[in-house]
Amino acid sequence: MSPSAQPPQNGHVVPDDVGIVPIPGPVVGEWTVEKVLDTIPAGKPVEGTSSPVGYFHILERLKTTKREGWRRFGIERGESISDHMYRMSMMSMLAPPSLAAKLDMAKCMKMCLIHDMAESIVGDITPVDNVSKPEKSRREATTMDYITQGLLGKVDGGKVGSDIRAIWQEYEDSKTLESLYVHDIDKMELLLQMVEYEKRGKGKLDLGEFAYVKTKIVLDEVKAWAEEIMQEREDFWAGQAHVHGEAGVEGGVTADKKAMQDAYYRKE
Repeated sequence: MSPSAQPPQNGHVVPDDVGIVPIPGPVVGEWTVEKVLDTIPAGKPVEGTSSPVGYFHILERLKTTKREGWRRFGIERGESISDHMYRMSMMSMLAPPSLAAKLDMAKCMKMCLIHDMAESIVGDITPVDNVSKPEKSRREATTMDYITQGLLGKVDGGKVGSDIRAIWQEYEDSKTLESLYVHDIDKMELLLQMVEYEKRGKGKLDLGEFAYVKTKIVLDEVKAWAEEIMQEREDFWAGQAHVHGEAGVEGGVTADKKAMQDAYYRKE
């Protein structure tokens, strides 16, 4: 038995890597959903059936895939994609009255839980991964087609799959108030996590480059929340030198990193 393996359970030794879901390696040639599915240790889900079980299995990958931006800073056991989307959904319920009266709140909560679903196959592509915005969009759109048509197309006549695909597309198009609100909540959740990690780092972990997203928040009500969390961050650093991503190059972000962030968040 290896030092990290679990003791026998009912006469069997539990493999020590059962809780680890490997991150797919680089795809050779053009990226396709099929090439990524070939890397899944548990095998490809069965497509084209009236059962949603294959879809349920794909959702596990959102539970186990970590948010990649934090991993670059050595946070190996940080939040997963589904952790991020769950808190977003809970946050979306707290829209200030001036905003809530104009929103389809049920759709907002669904959108929070759906918007990063493609990352179950695509992975978490960050501004520094050198994947162009059009290519990122292509990968995510083909993944959502696979999930909503290949796995859910024959489930209840495809109704749920069509609804999921439409909500995801609404988020991507960023034209409705609901989609703008959820985009803002996405950025607000990142700012919260940034400050929470910094506080646990006790001044040894500066994640200030992520504060850039504050400049991309568009709704006044969410801007007010962002100002509050950024003031909380300033109070934590208490005059110590730290990166101000919201100020770009002037705040200590390198010019090339700022260019990558601008390209990632640019609207096509």
